[in-house]
Amino acid sequence: MTRALLLLALPIGIAALSAGPSRADNPIGQVPAIREGLIATGIAVEISDKCDDLQPRVLRGLAYLESLRAHARELGYSNDEIDSFVDDKAEKNRLEAEARARLASMGAVEGQGETYCAVGRGEINRDSAIGRLLRKARVAR
Repeated sequence: MTRALLLLALPIGIAALSAGPSRADNPIGQVPAIREGLIATGIAVEISDKCDDLQPRVLRGLAYLESLRAHARELGYSNDEIDSFVDDKAEKNRLEAEARARLASMGAVEGQGETYCAVGRGEINRDSAIGRLLRKARVAR
């Protein structure tokens, strides 16, 4: 899931030029919209890594992650707090474990790419947050 970490951390870790507003009450990892958004993004990337039939929608994913960063700033988190959260290895490991556990509960089985494809196609059909971050792979001509 190294690629997932890169896609998760890169846009969120980009420092903004202006200072953020005052600190929010809860740790950033406990904000449901941010937590769920990062997990959905990680799941989509993991599916695209394990299923040759599906690709990540990279630009859409980057825009989505930037919207999560903006949401964190709106809630009062500073850019330094956001960057610290993104750089926290324990938090990355926790989110990765949650993403993998959810994928398994959705039917994905490690080493069986078709199970990841089935989950991904189902998410696309449901137009879920995960599904909106995936698309069918283009066939080379």
